[in-house]
Amino acid sequence: MPAISIDTFFACSLMVLLVLTAMTATAKILQPLINMSANVEVAQRLGEVARHMLLYAGKPADWGRNAQIIPEEFGLAEAEAGANNPYALDIDKVSRLNSENIYGLSYAQIYTSLKAADLSFRIEIKPVFNVKVNQTASFEDSNETTYTFEVATEKDDGAPVSAVLKAYVLTENLQQVLNIQNVNGRTSFNITLPKDLESPSVLVAFAKSTYNDRIVSYAVYSLASSSGTTSKRGFLRLSPINHTLTVTPISNETLLEKVYALTFNGVWQLAQTENHTFNIPASIDPCPTVLVAFGSNATQSFVEWTAYPQIPVEIGVDFASLLSISDVYAYTSLVSVGNGIYKCTIFLGGPKP
Repeated sequence: MPAISIDTFFACSLMVLLVLTAMTATAKILQPLINMSANVEVAQRLGEVARHMLLYAGKPADWGRNAQIIPEEFGLAEAEAGANNPYALDIDKVSRLNSENIYGLSYAQIYTSLKAADLSFRIEIKPVFNVKVNQTASFEDSNETTYTFEVATEKDDGAPVSAVLKAYVLTENLQQVLNIQNVNGRTSFNITLPKDLESPSVLVAFAKSTYNDRIVSYAVYSLASSSGTTSKRGFLRLSPINHTLTVTPISNETLLEKVYALTFNGVWQLAQTENHTFNIPASIDPCPTVLVAFGSNATQSFVEWTAYPQIPVEIGVDFASLLSISDVYAYTSLVSVGNGIYKCTIFLGGPKP
């Protein structure tokens, strides 16, 4: 399969790329790496399609925030972005690409509204760097358990990323906050919890790049209690759009207890506005808002989470299964979603000539 990979972030040094906060950096289609004689006109055309998806708001322009609207024409840009803020994607349009969201678009709906019948596509949006959390040890005494964690911040190729970390330990009724400097991309710390804790707990770690505070990533690590279970998915569907979280229990036996919103700079307990809906607090913080829900099902306690915008997200064709029949091109760019910066890759493929 002819394939290309334009990686704006990894092609240059981190320092150079992080100054591109205005999103004016160019991302371009290159020739496929395998077949260097590929049609330049095809590459240029697919580049225009990819840019159109990122720079056009779609029709209607505000389709993201209205759960009942399927776009007539597809585009991910903010309706008011304009020429002065290119590559600014709408937080709700991005969230509706996520299959975990009950308001998410299907591949068929996007394909129809894209109006490019000869092309297949895949869209991937993810943080610029990754946060990896591992528990390395635990120690018990008569009343408490102390856990040792190691956190690594790194690019996809494993190269370390210097970052400032803030970690929250959250249970249904208990909160701890840790501020951690992570200069070389790796650090460790301890947390202590009561042994008789009945509620499940989660560790939410945010990492903010020391070079640009609009580049923030996060990870969530679950800790099972003595009587409960934890999971990211299984009891609830968590669907954020239009600054509202809709919680959909999968079973009638599921009881929702408490819901929290976390950013790098704060934690809020959310009040229920209607049946299983919660207002997500407006924040100028550039990081995603992590939404954590505690509940119970029969005799089990659980905690589940998602983020707003609902990133990372992947939707579209698995081109790995179409190696022999498709020419595939990839277009990668830094984009802004909300106030944060992310990496977006659009794969476009058509039948071999």
